[in-house]
Parts: sequence; structure tokens; C-alpha cells
Amino acid sequence: MKNDNLKIAVYICHCGGNISDVIDVKRVSQELATYPNVVIGKEYAFMCSSTGQDMVIEDIVKSGINRVVIAACSPALHEATFRGALKRAGINQYLYEHVNIREQASWVHKKDKEGATLKAIALVKAAVEKMARQDELNTIKVPTTQRVAIIGGGIAGMRAAISSAAAGLDVVLIEKQSHLGGKLKRSSAIYPTNETAASVVETLEGLIELNAKIKVFCNAKISSISGFAGNFQINFEFDEAKTEKVEAGVIIIATGFDHYKPYEGEYAYGLSNRVVTLPVFIDIMGTSAEKKLIYDGKTINRIVFVHCVGSRQIDGIDNAQDNGKVNDYCSRVCCSSALFTINKLKDKYPDVDVMDIYSDMRSYGMEHETYYENASKKDILFLRRPLEERPTITPLPDGTFSVKTVDVLTWNEELELIADMIVLVTGMIPNEITDLLEYMKIPRSSDGFIQEVHPKLRPVESANKGIYIAGTALGPMDIIETLQASNTASSKAVALLSQPEIHMDPFVAVVEEDKCSGCGLCPQECSYEGALCMRETDVNGNVKMVASVNQALCVGCGACVAVCPTRAINVAGWTLDQFDAMVEAIAKG
Repeated sequence: MKNDNLKIAVYICHCGGNISDVIDVKRVSQELATYPNVVIGKEYAFMCSSTGQDMVIEDIVKSGINRVVIAACSPALHEATFRGALKRAGINQYLYEHVNIREQASWVHKKDKEGATLKAIALVKAAVEKMARQDELNTIKVPTTQRVAIIGGGIAGMRAAISSAAAGLDVVLIEKQSHLGGKLKRSSAIYPTNETAASVVETLEGLIELNAKIKVFCNAKISSISGFAGNFQINFEFDEAKTEKVEAGVIIIATGFDHYKPYEGEYAYGLSNRVVTLPVFIDIMGTSAEKKLIYDGKTINRIVFVHCVGSRQIDGIDNAQDNGKVNDYCSRVCCSSALFTINKLKDKYPDVDVMDIYSDMRSYGMEHETYYENASKKDILFLRRPLEERPTITPLPDGTFSVKTVDVLTWNEELELIADMIVLVTGMIPNEITDLLEYMKIPRSSDGFIQEVHPKLRPVESANKGIYIAGTALGPMDIIETLQASNTASSKAVALLSQPEIHMDPFVAVVEEDKCSGCGLCPQECSYEGALCMRETDVNGNVKMVASVNQALCVGCGACVAVCPTRAINVAGWTLDQFDAMVEAIAKG
């Protein structure tokens, strides 16, 4: 229903030229200034700046503005910014509509300035019509359980547990294996500190054991996860026959990664015991105490390292994985890990000849380039191959290997190397956690890792409020990055649970009970368990079945709205009346 006594202000942002270089912003603001219910139409260079926000606040206070429309960049960037401005001005933060005329007009119509301007005018008019029918909305308040449940007991989960407990929260740490530490439960050295992996794990374990706020469950298998931000329930079995139900306000997923395992025959893997992956070779180095490197009964005098095994794969050249896709991403940490290991190898066995076949050397971490420089000084032979050409590795009768490759550094010369051992520098792949993601309705990225909302604006946040991701569950990271991401996830959890209630956006389904026919179509369409159900209630003196919404579980997708035959359901802030008015405004232009 359209509201009376409307005073709508419209602001058009130049976006530093991103918009104004294509769209005639002055024309847009002038035309909207004369549109029904609009009392102010302005354009400004940077609406998101403090000066731009102050302009909006001043107009609300001095001119009695009660609705605001801002046409600018993506709402993902500054919707929260402008809502905050409305709150500071003393009006409801949801009486504001953000129009994206950068991505939806100027950027996609750079060669048609007139068309882009007309489109911007139509989009802003639609937003005005929407605001003319906008009621005040209030955030949904959900009581919280002051506990964090962490799934995964590797270093990411351990670090997140320690940080969360240090902030005063109770923590439950759930690990599927019989011990904490994950893939760092080994004796080899790690970069850049040169500590043993086990010592890092032991330090974290010690901190966990001393903290009464952290409860650890090992040998755990999760059977279900339900609930919503502030009130999640996790059911699992542990130590075989025992069962446990944990209630938590926040979940942190720290399920880690897996090492890529080459298929039989890939770079001769599986054809000889002396074709090993880098993680296996690191363990060999960590346990070897001989003056010479001896493995599989043979003295190793020459080793060839091959990079990008299981990473940066190419369709049509590499075999697809179980998901039908190749791993076309870079695993980032492999080059540094290989170079670190090569330096350790040469320090321990200086007489072993080492050749390194790579396509691009990406030692991206701070001072990691020194690994490459030091290896070069130790006479490591680096051979750069084209990305699309794979080295051919053939086991020979005498137990050695023939390695044929093209070297870009010698003008694509074809070379044949003879080696006693092959080390495949394998990448990181996502852990198999399909069931967990199904329980929590969490999407994957194109690489198969868990998808965060935005890598810069909302890192470690999942699409499901109250669920955060720590460490390599997000993607390839080294140890330092993993610990940093874990602390970030913990900080998000602490911030969310800092108050006894969580405030959630009100854009959820709302039922007009007098219009509801009780047909039951909407719960069948809902993808979120418990968000929508049928219940018996008294409506104007008559007892009947009506649709009922759990506001904490509803995500406002609108699927229920689409199947309701009586238009009894709307999404707050996006009602059918608002949509009708917006479409009509766009049609009129």
C-alpha cells in the first residue's frame, strides 16, 4: 500500500567517473527532482564519502525527508554504509533503497551514453515507487547461545578454539580423527620458522588442555546440523557408541584440505616406489638419518622435482576429477614448499643432484623468493616447461627414470634427464565434506572449496549467517595464512555473540493469515528446513490451517511467494505491490 505524506530524497553518485563518464548524472537528478513524492534530487561526486553521508543526514534533519534513494555502485559495497547514515539521522534504516547504476548501466553501456542515462532514470524511478510503498521494518532479534562449535581439529580449528575461548566463549571442538593436529602431526620442518610441525601442534594442544572453556571430542562423526544463527544444534557420535548434542550460537568450519593424489601412471606415479609426492618426500627427509639418502633400497644420487601436479590443470590435457572438472586453480603454497624442501635436502645431502621442472615459479610469500635464490646458489638446475606441455617420465630397467621435457629457458630445447627418484609437487584439493555443506546449505566455489561471501569485504563469512570458515577449507593457504584466517573467523564469532541477541535483516516471508487458504503449497516449495510450515490458528474467530514462518530460518528467497495462489505471502521490503509498481515505472521509462 502506498504511504501518504511522503518526502523522498534521491541522490545520484558520480562514483569518481565510473558512473558520470557515461551517464548524465545531472540530467538524472533533475528529472527525478520533479518525480511524484520526490522533494530533493541531487548528484555528488562520492556519495559514500563522509561528506556525501553528511549531506543525506542534513537533508533528513532539516527537510523532514522520510525516504531515501541512492543511485551508485553495487549495494554489496555501501548498502550498510547508507543504512548507518539513516540511523544516525534518526529514521528507520530500511526506508532506503540502493540502485546499482554502475554495474547495471554505466559499465554495461559504455558506448551508449544516451541509453545508459535513460536506463538509469528508469531504474531510479522504479526505486522511488518501491520506497513510496515501503513500511518501516525492524531487525529480527534472536537470542543467542554463548558457545562456538568448531568442526575440524587441525591447526585452523585449534587456533580458532583458543582465540574464541580467550574472548570468554565456551568452545566445543569436534574432530573426526583420533587426535588433534590434522596434517601437521608429523616430525618434518615447516617454513618459514623451521620449527617441526609436531612442535606447533604440541604448543596449540597445550593451550587447549589448559583452557577449561574448550571441550574436545575426537573420533566424532556428525549426523545432523540444524538451527540458525545464535541457535544451532549439532548431533554427532564419538568414541564409537557415544552420542552428543551440542547447542551453539556460531559454527566455525575448519575442515582443512587434502593432498592431491596422482592417478596410476600420471607422471609414472604408481609404476615405481621411487615416484613419490612432495608430502611423502618431506616425511622421508624427516626420518632419514643416513649420511647418504637411501630409499627403497637404493642410494639416491639424482632427484627430479615436477611442479603443478594436480594444480593448474588444463581441459583436454589433464584427466577430470570426480566432480567432472580439472583443477585449474593454482595451489599457491606448492612452489615455496618445494623450494624449502630442496634447500633442506641440499643442506643434508649436498652431493645429491637436484633438477626442478616448473611452469611458473610462484614463491609469493614474504621473503619466500630467498628460497629460490638460495636453491640457485646450491646449483639446483631449474627447467621451465610450457604450461600446456607435460614432462614424460619413463621407468627404466635399471631402476632409474628417463625424464623428457622442453625447457623454455634454453629456447624450447628438448632435454632428457636421468634420475634415481621423482618427487611430484602436488597441490591442495578440498576435503570431502559434502554432507556437512548439505546440512548447513553452504555453497562451494568453482574450485570446490567453501565459498566465502566476499574475499575482501566479508572474508571467512559463509552465505549462512552465523557460520564462518577458517583456514584451508576456504582454499590453499600456508600455515601463517591459515592461522590468520582462523583468528579472523574467531573474531567474527566473538563479535556476533557479543550481545545476548543477534539482530538480523527483516527481509523474510510474511503471511497475511486472512488471505491464506491453507493449501500447503508453500512449505513444499521451501528449501530451508523449518523455515515454513502449516499450523492451526484462530483467524478472525475461525480456526484454520495457515502458513507460519520461522523468521530466524527464512532467507527471504521468495519461492513461497511464487506459488501462493491468493497472494497471501510477501517478502518484507519486497512485496508484490512494490514489484508491480517498479515494473510499471520501468515500462513507462
